[in-house]
Amino acid sequence: MATNLLTERFSAQIAGVLSCYDRLIVQGTIPDFCYGQAMTNYLNERRIRIFDYAQFAQPLREALREHAERVAAENGIEVEFIRTSRMRKSDKIAALIQQRGTQPGLVAILSAMEPCSTYKPWHDKTTGKTFLRPDSGKCLHYYFYFIDEHLGLCYLRVPTWCPFRLQFYCNGHFWLANELGRRGIAHQMLDNAFRSIDNFARAQELADGLRIQTLHRKLDAFVRRFSPAIADLGVTYHWSIDQAEYATDIVFRRREDLQAIYDRLTRTAIHTVKPENVATFLGRPLHPNNRDEIGNRFETRIVGTRIKHTMGPASIKMYDKHGFILRIETTANDVSFFKHYRKVEHRDGTTETKWTSMKKGIYSLSPLRDVLCAANRRYLEFISAIDTPTAGIDALRKISETLYQGEHSYPGFNLFHSPDCGIFLPKNEEFYDIESNAKSGT
Repeated sequence: MATNLLTERFSAQIAGVLSCYDRLIVQGTIPDFCYGQAMTNYLNERRIRIFDYAQFAQPLREALREHAERVAAENGIEVEFIRTSRMRKSDKIAALIQQRGTQPGLVAILSAMEPCSTYKPWHDKTTGKTFLRPDSGKCLHYYFYFIDEHLGLCYLRVPTWCPFRLQFYCNGHFWLANELGRRGIAHQMLDNAFRSIDNFARAQELADGLRIQTLHRKLDAFVRRFSPAIADLGVTYHWSIDQAEYATDIVFRRREDLQAIYDRLTRTAIHTVKPENVATFLGRPLHPNNRDEIGNRFETRIVGTRIKHTMGPASIKMYDKHGFILRIETTANDVSFFKHYRKVEHRDGTTETKWTSMKKGIYSLSPLRDVLCAANRRYLEFISAIDTPTAGIDALRKISETLYQGEHSYPGFNLFHSPDCGIFLPKNEEFYDIESNAKSGT
C-alpha cells in the first residue's frame, strides 16, 4: 500500500510545496592550464622556458590586481582585505545589501590570502626532461559580489596566480524569485526560501525550466567582466559542478502546524535511519565492500534543529527553516557519485547507452536535478511513515465527519454516544456506557 505522504495528510495546513536548486558552486578551469602536462605543453608551444613559469604568471597577476582596483573605483567602492577567516563574508554582504538594496550591480569586492593550486618547474635528471609538476601555495583571491538581473546574488572568486581556477556561486531560489517577478507572480522571500507564492504550480514549472545554455553564456560574460587579463589570452574556461544543493520546501501556513510534528519526525529519524536507508535515499546500492563513510548527525542550533545523513560525498538533511518550512535537501559534493542512463563514448570510437557515473560538467545540472529530486522524494516517503501526534486526531476526524455521496449523506460516528461507541466494541465485551458514567462522574 502506498504511503500517505505528509503533503497529502496535512494538505489543509500546507500553503504549497516547491523543489528547486539552492546553493550552486561552479568551478571554472582552463583545459590548457588545468594539469601539469597541459601547462607544460602550453609553455613549450609558445617557446617559454619551463623555469620561466613564474615570469609568465607574474604580469597576469599584476593585471588582475589592477583591474580589481579599477572596477572598485568605477563603482565608488574600495577593495576590502579580509584578514581573518573568522569573518563570515556572507554576513558582511547581507549587511551591505540591506543598506544598498537589491538592485542589480556590484555589491562589494573582497580580497583574501587563501590556498591555491599551482605548479613547480622540475628537471628530471634521469630522463633529461623538464616539466611542471603540481604544487600548492597561497595567493591573493578577489571575491566579486554582485547582483545579476537574472541570477540574483552571485560571486566570482578570482585567484591571482596560475592556473587561475575560478569559483562561481549562485542560488537557485534567487534566480527563481527573479523569474517569478518577471512574470508578475506575487511572492515573498525570507533569506533563500519562499514564505509564500501565489502560484506554486507555475513556480515549479519555472524551477524545472532552468536553461543551462543561458547559465553558460553568463559565466563566460562574467570572466570577460571580472578577469579580462585571462580572457585576453584566448583561452576558454570549462565549467564543472563543484557543489549542488537541491531543496524540497514544504511551506506550512502556521508555525504551530509544523512544530506539532517536527520534533517527532527528527527524533524518530535519527534513531531509525540505518546505513541501508541512507543508501536507498541517495539511490545507491549498499555493497559489502562499500568504502564510503555513512553516518547520521543531529544538531541543535540557535535557528533550530537539523538532522543530516551522509554517504561519502553526498548527504541529505531535514530541518525547519524559519519555523514554518520543512526543508529536505540533498547535497552533492561530487556529482560522479550518482549514476544515470546516458551515452558513453569509448576510446575506440564506439558508443553505448548505459547506467554510469554522471559527468561533472554544468550540462549535467538537468539530469542531476531529477536524481536529487528523487532522493528528496524517497526521504519524504520515509518520514511520512512516521506516526505523528496528529495521526490519531486525523483518523478520529475522518470517521466522525459526515460522508456525502451524490444526493445521499451518511452521518459520522460519535464515539461519545453509547450506540455509536458500541459498534466498535467486541460483542463479547461488557458494554461501557460512556454517557451514564460521564454524568455520574466515574
